[in-house]
Amino acid sequence: MRIVKGGNVSRLLNGVKIPRMFHAEQSFPKDCIEPSHIPAVVYEQLARPEIGDLIRPGMSIAITAGSRGVANVDVITKAIVDFCKEKGASPFIVPAMGSHGGATAEGQAEQLAGYGITEERMGCPIRSSMETVLLGYSEYGKPVYQDKNAYEADGIIVSCRIKPHNAFRGRYESGVCKMMVVGLGKQKGAESVHSDGLGNMARNLPANARVVLENSKILFAIPCVENAYDETAIIEAIPREKIFDREPELLQTAFSNMPSILVKEADVLVVNEMGKNFSGTGVDPNISGTWSTEFGKGGLKVKRTCFLDLTDCSHGNANGMGLADIITARMFEKLDPEVIYPNCFTSTVLRSGMMPPVVATDKEAIQACIKTANQIDKENCRIVRIQNTLHVGRIMLSEAYYEDVIKGVYPGVTAVSEPAELEFDEEDNLITKML
Repeated sequence: MRIVKGGNVSRLLNGVKIPRMFHAEQSFPKDCIEPSHIPAVVYEQLARPEIGDLIRPGMSIAITAGSRGVANVDVITKAIVDFCKEKGASPFIVPAMGSHGGATAEGQAEQLAGYGITEERMGCPIRSSMETVLLGYSEYGKPVYQDKNAYEADGIIVSCRIKPHNAFRGRYESGVCKMMVVGLGKQKGAESVHSDGLGNMARNLPANARVVLENSKILFAIPCVENAYDETAIIEAIPREKIFDREPELLQTAFSNMPSILVKEADVLVVNEMGKNFSGTGVDPNISGTWSTEFGKGGLKVKRTCFLDLTDCSHGNANGMGLADIITARMFEKLDPEVIYPNCFTSTVLRSGMMPPVVATDKEAIQACIKTANQIDKENCRIVRIQNTLHVGRIMLSEAYYEDVIKGVYPGVTAVSEPAELEFDEEDNLITKML
């Protein structure tokens, strides 16, 4: 497919007015663990007798590492590795990311390297494989699998982040149970738990997790919870027998920590970059409101959304691009169906992998959204621009919001500049920076 600047599409969009915009700051609770203190916090948690005494000299220990852009994930993982070594164990890291990385061992190792998790930096082996062992069947008849390397270890430590899921609601969403079932289950495990659709994930996820706990050597979990600024707020080690009780409590904390776009409604949302380091669907619908299923809700109420780019560390995986109404040619050129579709087909959510209309430039993407949004004031369009859904402390808003922001209509939103025209380069790509 050839995207031509200056062709029929460009002529159709030429002259669509883009309103002036201003920079704004959003304020959220900011409690966090300073990165320099993270190793000490990890050590403190692992040194608790009911946790640390499970790691004995000579044991081989598998430590999970996922595909999300978890804040300080390299620091957290390294601290777990170092603790295991001090206890005389032999740790190794297992990529626990279901079907991500193109559902290949090489692709999953490459994902970890993008987050700074390499054998050299971690000081231990990384054993990446898609080979699994069948652990048994859930009460709903679903086969449950586990990474073979992890299964053959003397113990498994589940390191992950707990946060709201991007496609369904339940007591267990993105967290320990999901890491055990989907992450450690590799492509087969992910396919199994998704096979009844996202409407049944709330029941299948804990059911499959029970099989994992009953039939493998999970020692404990050490999840983190982040604040609204993509900073580590909580790190807590959970004994295996308390995972089912404690995870829902931490999920509620994660919900309360979630950032949001505080103006609540918009005509157009401009997302500078989507990526697997931000969400499984490239953008987190809990923020953007762009849901791929009917089983989740919340986020910005918006008519049109455009994605301008895909992060390099996504390695071509734009699963979630179907949540946009418009994407750019720059993003289109980065797409790799060989990694998008295994992820999409495994989850069974086809909408996430569908191709939106593609336009030549950033400017045209914004103009296309304005032009096609129905029943809006085109002369005073309400536009929200964000860098990505993981960092919304600083955003841009169109002039239609300005007076209300100045008057304090939106608590937590402060204008930090006056409205001005967006700047584009000679190729009509956006160069006005986010502050």
